[in-house]
Amino acid sequence: MVQNAYEVLEERGFFKQCSHPEELKELLGRQSVTFYIGFDPTADSLHIGHYVALMSMAHMQRAGHRPIALLGNGTAMIADPSGKTELRGMLTVEQLDHNAECFKAQMSRLIDFSDDKALMVANADWLRPLNFLGFMREVGVHFNVNRMLAADCYKTRMAEGGLTFFEMSYMLMQSYDFLVLNQRYGCVLQMGGDDQWSNILAGADLIRKMERKSAFALTTTLLTNSDGNKMGKTEKGALWLDKSKCSVFDFYQYWRNVEDRDVERCLALLTFLPMDEVRRLGALQDSAINEAKKVLAFTLTEQVHGTEEAQKARDAAEALFGGGGNSAHMPTCVLSDEQVAQSGLRIPDLLVLSGLAKSKSDARRLIESGAVRAADAPVADFTLALRPEDFAGDGLILQKGKKGFCKLRLGE
Repeated sequence: MVQNAYEVLEERGFFKQCSHPEELKELLGRQSVTFYIGFDPTADSLHIGHYVALMSMAHMQRAGHRPIALLGNGTAMIADPSGKTELRGMLTVEQLDHNAECFKAQMSRLIDFSDDKALMVANADWLRPLNFLGFMREVGVHFNVNRMLAADCYKTRMAEGGLTFFEMSYMLMQSYDFLVLNQRYGCVLQMGGDDQWSNILAGADLIRKMERKSAFALTTTLLTNSDGNKMGKTEKGALWLDKSKCSVFDFYQYWRNVEDRDVERCLALLTFLPMDEVRRLGALQDSAINEAKKVLAFTLTEQVHGTEEAQKARDAAEALFGGGGNSAHMPTCVLSDEQVAQSGLRIPDLLVLSGLAKSKSDARRLIESGAVRAADAPVADFTLALRPEDFAGDGLILQKGKKGFCKLRLGE
């Protein structure tokens, strides 16, 4: 017997807020429902912050429900104020459509879109040709401005100096999405991150008012560590799912190095491992917890990038930290003749070229703090320059601290 999806999400720690919880739980246990999660394509890749939503969608599908992945290349033309302190930059139609295409390939690793098991639709189809006066008469009349201003998604912007009507309309647009999906596909549930609670709830309320039918809002927890801080930020930026924006090795190493107390939560939210195994791994103590971290890192990297890439990342990590494995798969930077000439092979320049330092001043700080090693030898001199012969063979490994590595090679 398939476990009720409500209970699966609850047991694994996804739940944050839900409208009409008992009614929804009964519905999910009784029949297959169509639900949706929206993704605004404001970048050309999803990042790990989206992954909790994708996993919740995958668990729902495995329990027999039909997901709709809504690509928000219409709503993304309006700046979502949720969690923002200033107006977000606007992208062109062409940029939004390109980003939406990039999302499709990444989502397909988790969600089965064959034979109508899941749908992928774009809200630009109904939002871009929308008539303003007709929309305001049909939809806008159902929104109370006082209630909107009390929503968390608007409070920060109001406190920081005001809110444009442009941004206020985002809630109406997202609510209208839910209404259209309900009318076209029988969608009765919208899910998403808890920072979207006000917008999601407004959509469910709109359907109940206009269609006189049941509709539900459910939000999932955001990906945070035990201190409540968002996870997925690295020194190089966001933890992207696209390996051209975040190397597979860096992705693997991020999860290999999470805090001990965050391992169980990450295993529950980000993998499909049975909860008995999640609890067993999460209960490991001291050095034994490293085995759980290896499971987390490999399993999640495999889900995102495939088995072969995960094995390469694991081999590279073991070569660096365990005295075994294959160093060929560690992050590598091939220096062009021009880069060699301009850098003079000076360590600060190499740190910047490899991405281990943000700037030469950052490189200097790292060297002065004793955090830099070249070919496993400590670097103490900020003016040190290497020689071409130092890169002979398989290249030279530049190291920052205990976790930052890059193999440098000279171009052929």
